Amino acid sequence: MTPESHAPTTPDTSRTGPPPGCPAHGLGPGGLRRLHESDDLRKLYEELRAEHGPVAPALLHDDVPVWVVLGHAESLHMVRTPAQFCRDSRIWSPLREGLVKPDHPLMPHIAWQPMCSHAEGDEHKRLRGALDSAMATIDFRTLRRQINRYTQRLVNGFCEEGEAELVGQYAEHLPMAVMCQILGMPDEYNDRIVEAARDMLKGTETAIASNAYIMDALARLTARRRADPQDDFASHLVTHPAGLTDDEVREHLRVVLIAAYETTANLLANVLLTVLTDPRFRAQLNGGQMTVPEAVEQLLWDEPPFSTVFAYFAKQETELGGQRIRRGDGLLFAPAPANVDPRVRPDPAANMQGNRSHVAFGGGPHECPGQDIGRAIAEIGVDALLMRLPDVELDMSVDELEYTESIASRHLVALPVRFMPRAPQDVNQRPNHDQGPQHPPTAWHIGAPEPEPAVAAPAPPPPEPPRPGGDPARPQGAWQRFLTWWRGY
Repeated sequence: MTPESHAPTTPDTSRTGPPPGCPAHGLGPGGLRRLHESDDLRKLYEELRAEHGPVAPALLHDDVPVWVVLGHAESLHMVRTPAQFCRDSRIWSPLREGLVKPDHPLMPHIAWQPMCSHAEGDEHKRLRGALDSAMATIDFRTLRRQINRYTQRLVNGFCEEGEAELVGQYAEHLPMAVMCQILGMPDEYNDRIVEAARDMLKGTETAIASNAYIMDALARLTARRRADPQDDFASHLVTHPAGLTDDEVREHLRVVLIAAYETTANLLANVLLTVLTDPRFRAQLNGGQMTVPEAVEQLLWDEPPFSTVFAYFAKQETELGGQRIRRGDGLLFAPAPANVDPRVRPDPAANMQGNRSHVAFGGGPHECPGQDIGRAIAEIGVDALLMRLPDVELDMSVDELEYTESIASRHLVALPVRFMPRAPQDVNQRPNHDQGPQHPPTAWHIGAPEPEPAVAAPAPPPPEPPRPGGDPARPQGAWQRFLTWWRGY
């Protein structure tokens, strides 16, 4: 596939394509598949794999040609070989030849921006160094406290109703609330910024306007922190010795906000869906055979938050997956089909516990820098919800669940659930099954002197109810107390 061999269709031709269901639906010049017209990208990727192997030709909007990298080994080679492939779209042949218009729906993802994910060499080291340095300032114990507080607030919003919709009321809001807090703009968190992020990632007709809304919020944040630095992520970027410009700060805030938001919202929804619809999965989780982090990792294999990442570009003529790749060709990094490559995962239903060789977070110099934040939000978000609502159940048939699917991601539309109504809980307390008060967390840490004994000890709490079988509940051991401290409770 070469750019010059596929001229763009005229507007009239694009409007009069075959209807869905017709064998020719979704086909463009040369019989290539139009990814954006597919009703089932998973099925399409497997068809492309069968027809072309681990690297397949396809078309984007306006019949712009692109390669889709479907193989696991080929994906890792591409992202780990910066001498051959980069993310600088300025060398993309269709863009240089005018085939990609300024209002192309994917331009917010593909257009070159002054940030580390599009840079190379010393410039990449400068920008990525500033980003990694700002990431290193995040205190994960404090982060876990913040995540717990936001989960409590969100669950308090619907716990008394006995029913909820966990995508729109929980999974889409928790990551945005936490990321706005991390970046230093908690006041910007609202329904509008959540809607703008979703719209931009779908690549809709209003994606450019939604992107502008988010960039305006990040510009205001950058200006505030330039004038008055605080102890937050944005301030650490602004004051880093690398000397990032305002444009560079805004773009890095954008990529951190949107990448962490999208990956975590999808991941959280997918884990909750699996818990609610797969009895064996839930039994393993409840019975201790699987931890919540292991459950999250399994879903990173089965449902990677980004099914496709835009985009890599060939810096020289080369070969990948048996295909001749020319200089300036664009390639889509596709974690979803790569994670089910039959050469590394012959049985797609196999349990992948303990295996982190998936490509959900990319790899190489552009590997996702915020993946640990996403994991923390998903793990605590799932654990906290199940602690608050242990009897939560899906309130519709599995067959009725709907998804919106774009080239970038597959997003669960709604996850309605029901449960026994419960009273709200203090947002500063650990999520729990009970409704009674909890003891506040201690400030003691390793190396600190023993706390002074109280003048008058409080009355002992009433004995805990017996466990099933009649055995009284035992106090927490040292390991359980350590886990409680580590999780920020």
